[in-house]
Amino acid sequence: MTYSEPARTAARRTRSLASSPSSAVPATGITIYGCGPDEAVLFRELAPRFGVLPTITEAAVSEANIDLASGNRCISVGHKTRITNSTLLALGQAGVRYISTRSIGFNHIDVEYAESVGISVENVTYSPDSVADYTLMLMLMVVRNAKSIVRRADVHDYRLNDVRGKELRDLTVGIVGTGRIGAAVMDRLWGFGCRMLAYDKNPRISADYVPLDELLQRSDIVTLHTPLNAGTRHLLHRRRIEEMKHGAFLINTGRGSLLDTEALVSALESGRLGGAALDVLEGEEGIFYADCRNKPIESKPLLRLQRMPNVFISPHTAYYTDHALRDTVENSITNCLKFESRTRHG
Repeated sequence: MTYSEPARTAARRTRSLASSPSSAVPATGITIYGCGPDEAVLFRELAPRFGVLPTITEAAVSEANIDLASGNRCISVGHKTRITNSTLLALGQAGVRYISTRSIGFNHIDVEYAESVGISVENVTYSPDSVADYTLMLMLMVVRNAKSIVRRADVHDYRLNDVRGKELRDLTVGIVGTGRIGAAVMDRLWGFGCRMLAYDKNPRISADYVPLDELLQRSDIVTLHTPLNAGTRHLLHRRRIEEMKHGAFLINTGRGSLLDTEALVSALESGRLGGAALDVLEGEEGIFYADCRNKPIESKPLLRLQRMPNVFISPHTAYYTDHALRDTVENSITNCLKFESRTRHG
């Protein structure tokens, strides 16, 4: 389902207002791709306030729908679908000069290639509290065996055997990546009284920084908050996962490919790790955000992980709150307007 037609109707209404004698500044056209219904509501609400004419479609940007960007130098894209280089080339040829991705990560766009065809790419910021809150929830769920407890309660098995949990104050938590989200996680952990270790190539806050291998060896919980790039893909590879403390828990609300998934599965199945909570997963594309109830899941690692009682999987939803979604939409609009302002004024 697409929302482009209603958006163009709305755009025409806004255009008539923007071109009236009372309007001093002409409206800026922005095409919004991969736009869900909840985002569309916010774009339509905010666009008139910013003097923007939105063309909105639920479809991800592709060579088949580049015509929706006709006449617009700026587009906004979602993070759920990879943008191919052939699409980037076609966008450049169509006159697009700027892409605002409604995400913190860039791993779905070849930024260097985009720049080579004349397109600048920028991300957005949104409330780090959304992911930080969710990360703490996952930590508590995994150390308290919430998955097993809830599953048993659902079938009226209320026994306590094998569900004894741990308290955060008795544990050491290792935070890998101390940017806005990692720092927000640490702020929350102070209240639990646990010990904390941190690793970051560019230390930026007051924390007990240690080398990554030392953090893995000493931490009862390891949580990942570093960007995904060529240097961090499989940051936790097989050897590093094997170095982790016996019985440790792993939390990932960053990007799936920060972990070697096969190595993680092996460590969990062997009992070396105590459990994991994963909001992101390698190969999630085409599975997460889709209704897969009536079709087979092709990802064998996902199926193996979901069968484990000590593994919690959620579909890349840590960021998804009212506050963060509004931040994302508003900042995507303002990014486009700032680009237009920069190019107009040199």
